[in-house]
Amino acid sequence: MSRERLYLFDTTLRDGAQTQGVDFSVEDKRLIAGALDRLGLDYVEGGWPGANPTDTAFFGSRPYLTQARFTAFGMTKRPGRSADNDPGLADLLDAQTPAVCIVGKSWDFQVRVALGIPLEENVDLIEDSIRHLVASGREALYDAEHFFQGYKENPRYALSCLKAAERAGARWMVLCDTNGGTLPHEVERIVREVASEIDGSRLGIHAHNDTENAVANSLAAVLGGARQIQGTLNGLGERCGNANLVALIPTLMLKPEFADRFETGIAPEALAGLTPLSRLLDEVLNRAPNRHAAYVGASAFAHKGGLHVSAVEKDPRTYEHVPPESVGNARHILVSDQAGRSNILSRLRENGIEVAADSPKIQRLLEEVKEREFAGYAYDGAEASFALMARRVLGDVPEFFRVESFKVMVERRYNANRELVTVSEAIVRVQVGDDYVISVGEGNGPVNALDAALRKDLGRYSSYIADLELVDFKVRILDLGKGTGAVTRVLIESADGAGNRWFTVGVSPNIVDASFQALHDSIVYKLLRDGAPAH
Repeated sequence: MSRERLYLFDTTLRDGAQTQGVDFSVEDKRLIAGALDRLGLDYVEGGWPGANPTDTAFFGSRPYLTQARFTAFGMTKRPGRSADNDPGLADLLDAQTPAVCIVGKSWDFQVRVALGIPLEENVDLIEDSIRHLVASGREALYDAEHFFQGYKENPRYALSCLKAAERAGARWMVLCDTNGGTLPHEVERIVREVASEIDGSRLGIHAHNDTENAVANSLAAVLGGARQIQGTLNGLGERCGNANLVALIPTLMLKPEFADRFETGIAPEALAGLTPLSRLLDEVLNRAPNRHAAYVGASAFAHKGGLHVSAVEKDPRTYEHVPPESVGNARHILVSDQAGRSNILSRLRENGIEVAADSPKIQRLLEEVKEREFAGYAYDGAEASFALMARRVLGDVPEFFRVESFKVMVERRYNANRELVTVSEAIVRVQVGDDYVISVGEGNGPVNALDAALRKDLGRYSSYIADLELVDFKVRILDLGKGTGAVTRVLIESADGAGNRWFTVGVSPNIVDASFQALHDSIVYKLLRDGAPAH
């Protein structure tokens, strides 16, 4: 049975750039556009040429795309101007993109209040602008701004805006839930009604996430008859974001309700690149990936309860709705005080440690995990520390170096400019083989200074940790009733030049001591994983 084609339109480089704290450079845009093209998307919207120097420069050195249609975004012509004499439309055509998407009003309230023109004049603006783009040889798309709000209040007028674009030759009329307030049942009903008036194969959906329904609304629109979906990577966008293509794409391709009826331009083997693509965007933005993101998060296929792990190992479908590897992710078995033997055995296998299922060491390790978590450790979020603890219980961790002592000093004083400053200094005494090394480190805080001192000189192992970087540091107070004497848990995320990331944990009433434990584990884990020779 033939399937209907769905078209995927990415707006990350425009809508995503409106996210608070996001500021793409030209090179960032080129990198992301290329990655989207390799995935197999149909359209990549580059931004608004002429709106800012970055977008103008990006369109001036447009990326080479093999599959996606590079698209410029703008707005309908201004009132009182002809299409031939409108600077905004001229900028769009000067960008020389094969497709152009323009936004226009479709809510009568917005036309009267924001534009201040007669309703009929706005319809003419839409039709003239689209006709001008089509006559110039561009594939034209009309983004009907505030469409769902407008349709609820005045369906006849909202439809007249779409029909104007249709008459002018627009390939797509995209229905926008601009304030993100429409719910899925409304979206499906309205799209179905619109599709009875306008060919559904020319309808698209552009959903915002203000009610956490952007993905659901996009799927509802497809069921209602729309055949183009607009969205962003990781749901970037202003306010609460846009429809998340990273969640939509595998749902469309892997869930029978959609996969049996529709096809996309993304090959099944390319879908395995979805998790790396999601994480690439986070790397560009210099932020930690969302561990709980659907399909691609580190916790998306993580299992903690012992009964769950046992069931998953017998039949993954019990707790996994799709195979993790289908989207480039992997199953992850967590270890905590809720863990059973199956968790422990699975995690040991993940770390390349083979132990017989009936070995008494398994029970000893399980008891050790539960005792240490009772004391405040958390191994479900610190995989590297668990791997080291397990190897220590099994007698399988070489002593690369030994920290004989460390001292951390914090001094608050006036500098030479009579400015009040706080300076931290750490001294670490380390034994590496038969050699003793004393290192001093300075930092903007005691943990930073300790990290600098600890990694300053590890003799033969210094080259192994040259690319080691502490990328995140989290502190949690575990016993609030004790005030400043409470137990502290420190979780450290580390990374290296190869792109590997790992978490380590330390617990102590002393925050510096807890930090030292996590720092020490991070270095030892790096040496062990990279095959550093024991002394």
